[in-house]
Amino acid sequence: MTNALPPGLKRSAAMVILRHARSFLLLRRNKPPHQNKYVPVGGKVEPYEDPHTAARRELQEETGLQTGQLRYCGGLIETSPTPYNWQCTIYLSDIDDMLPPYCGEGTLEWIPFDQIDQVPIPPTDAQIYQYVMQGRPFALNAIYNAHMQLVKMTEEISGEVVISSK
Repeated sequence: MTNALPPGLKRSAAMVILRHARSFLLLRRNKPPHQNKYVPVGGKVEPYEDPHTAARRELQEETGLQTGQLRYCGGLIETSPTPYNWQCTIYLSDIDDMLPPYCGEGTLEWIPFDQIDQVPIPPTDAQIYQYVMQGRPFALNAIYNAHMQLVKMTEEISGEVVISSK
């Protein structure tokens, strides 16, 4: 029996944006996908696991933190003609200011919200952080081309095209 997904099938993930005041505790990943980019902590949803439980597990595994509350923020669907196809549930946790803990997935660093555009992040994340800071729920649908360039992202609650390369 193989665990390989059929080509194009979405993998399910959960991410936690850690925030204190106007800064995010982000992970500079040391491996693909998004190697050397700053991302929230998180990972794959395991079989028979719901996204909320996965978010808590990944938070504990990657940071050692056990936060009291995870607030649902929204969802991100990423579709491409490559093996990169994800359905991600995104949560927010407000935490105390602290020294970034060790993480085997990379380096955790505090990034002030107004400096997000100065660090490398995935192309979808700047929009996600905007929605989070505004306290707005979102349902984002991101479409990539075969070169993994984001060609269009739509916020499906409002129907607004928030990114378009055309």
